[in-house]
Amino acid sequence: MQIFQYILFGFLIVCAVSVSFSKSLLNSILIYMSYSLIMSIIWILLESPDLAITEAAVGAGVTSVLFFATLKKIHAMGEEDENDE
Repeated sequence: MQIFQYILFGFLIVCAVSVSFSKSLLNSILIYMSYSLIMSIIWILLESPDLAITEAAVGAGVTSVLFFATLKKIHAMGEEDENDE
């Protein structure tokens, strides 16, 4: 079980660093969602289910939906698709 926790901590560090180097806002949001989901799994392993549920609901759920709505509102999602072509 200890090895699994170390692997999750490694993924957590990779997510944190890759958000800093991501050039796409959409990719940054997706990496942030995965960071929150990994963090909620870690909270479960640390036997704190209340924090795990809160992290999954707020971190990966509500905050990500708000980020997606903001990108849609400022028309950043469509511009990234056009810039890729």
